[in-house]
Amino acid sequence: MKKLVAYLTTGYPSLDFTVDAALALKEAGVDTLELGMPFSDPVADGPVIEKANLLALQSGYKLEHLFDASAKIAPHIDTLWMGYFNPFYHKGMEYFITKAKETGVNGFIIPDLPFEEAKAYKPMIEEAGLNLIDFIAPTDSQERIEKIVSEAHKFIYLVAYAGITGAGKSEDLQPIVADIKAFTDTPVYVGFGVDQNTAKEKAKGVDGVIVGSAFVKVLLDETLSDGQKLTKIAAIAKEIKEKINE
Repeated sequence: MKKLVAYLTTGYPSLDFTVDAALALKEAGVDTLELGMPFSDPVADGPVIEKANLLALQSGYKLEHLFDASAKIAPHIDTLWMGYFNPFYHKGMEYFITKAKETGVNGFIIPDLPFEEAKAYKPMIEEAGLNLIDFIAPTDSQERIEKIVSEAHKFIYLVAYAGITGAGKSEDLQPIVADIKAFTDTPVYVGFGVDQNTAKEKAKGVDGVIVGSAFVKVLLDETLSDGQKLTKIAAIAKEIKEKINE
């Protein structure tokens, strides 16, 4: 069974909604939740997630809100924090490790922390029983892929193309998937540009997909009530989970 990872921007449109949405996604078949840490300059994210980030910050998002939501969500679904390195740097990795352990969160996804620099933090994260997810891009050489995947645990985040999330470009990933699989048994999940229309194609040869913008678009739709948003994201999750497993 191929896995579905879903991304939500913490605190948008509200903290209570984030908790309700996480639980609704779990019921719809989502296996792992990425709780996004709102940041003012989310460099890897496209306009959809960037907008949700800014709106969450404008409505008063604080780190404590992430911890509060996580404590309610993580007991029910495998949860990771997805955030940029800036807050980890300022607060210290030990601080986030402690908070993750307290709330039941299983690890971190930090897209602007390169593999080489992550080496300084990985041992302490893994000693705490947590995971730091590694990224592979289509532009990575075989040598670099072998180096990265030899230390990868939980899953490998395969970036579907060089660019930002939600852009929906297509790229033949089979050669790079074959390169990764030659060096590791760690599951490979593909992200960036995955939605109801692309999921089946993107899931070829990999072990799961990561979906963000497709859900956040619904959260940004002001014509929908919170209840309608929950129904819609659950339906999208269910459809994607079915398509990747056909």
